[in-house]
Amino acid sequence: MPTILGIPFDVNSSCLRGPAGAPAKIREALRSDASNKWTELGVDLGAAGAFADAGDLPLNDSPESVGDDFAEIERAVGKLLAKGEAPVSLGGDHSVTYPILKAFARRYPELTIIHFDAHPDLYDEFEGSRVSHACPFARIMEERLAKRLVQVGIRTMNGHQREQAARFGVEVVEMRALPAFDRLKIRGPVYVSFDMDVLDPAFAPGISHREPGGITVREAIAHLHAIEGTIAGADIVEYNPVQDVSGMTATVAAKILKEILGKMIMA
Repeated sequence: MPTILGIPFDVNSSCLRGPAGAPAKIREALRSDASNKWTELGVDLGAAGAFADAGDLPLNDSPESVGDDFAEIERAVGKLLAKGEAPVSLGGDHSVTYPILKAFARRYPELTIIHFDAHPDLYDEFEGSRVSHACPFARIMEERLAKRLVQVGIRTMNGHQREQAARFGVEVVEMRALPAFDRLKIRGPVYVSFDMDVLDPAFAPGISHREPGGITVREAIAHLHAIEGTIAGADIVEYNPVQDVSGMTATVAAKILKEILGKMIMA
């Protein structure tokens, strides 16, 4: 069963903090009476037992507690996996994907990550930190926590990150190469990491790093629906309520969450 897990953590953000407030806002939008609970694939998320909610993790979210917070994230995700649940985490900055994948790797050694993002997040270190939200996929790949990493919507590749992508064998689908439906025909377990800034800021202004030229909400849903592997888990990260406009990005994040949950339930 898909199970939502809130991860209110943003201490590893650069530039702006705020994504720690995302879980509550996404849940609020998901439960809003402004829309119904049916997904576009015909799944009723309002049906009893469709999915579970494990609440938010009690994190300190301070520079001094990063190690303890990461350990708690890994522990909590591992506990859900041990119970046969499929965690869908609501972040939080993108650094949380690293401890999440440490838990997943123990259960799914042949995991493929499908990573939607404007940024590849492959820096070896960023602003003196190796656990910055700009670095999680460097840590994930160097520790071999996944078999494959497919990145979709990238539009900020610099020289260093191109070298990193080549080093780790990352399959990068830059924004200019979309659509990429054929790249999503994947066998075996899949983990979806959805950074809200993969979307054009016109559709999701509530993010810390606005990068024009992104995908539309419709394109995002089409790519999520095109995934052929079994989605074993997911995260939605980098929504920053402080930067939002009239709750627009919360509504979009809830829509993305609905379609991911629907896809998982249909499997």
